[in-house]
Amino acid sequence: MAKHSAQQQDAEAVASSLRNTAGLAHLRVRRRADLIVIESGPDDDPYPRARLRRVGVHQWRLEMATHTGGWETTPFQAQRDELVQLLVENFGWTLAPLE
Repeated sequence: MAKHSAQQQDAEAVASSLRNTAGLAHLRVRRRADLIVIESGPDDDPYPRARLRRVGVHQWRLEMATHTGGWETTPFQAQRDELVQLLVENFGWTLAPLE
């Protein structure tokens, strides 16, 4: 089965949604292989928050950062924008600014 890569426009759409719709301008979004990674903090020491893994043409899976620096797969799989909305609405505390 072919692996689907995340595209730069996917990262830009997630960043725009987080910044403009959810008011989370402190977050950064980057693309790597099949992932869209959401992080904050300094560029040289980023703090991972969540990521979306592309698992199909229009399907993504939500993964959450753990306190040990790893990633936990969630049971949530949907289209990219639906997962971003789910992340903001149900797991917003994971995206809040660090104080």
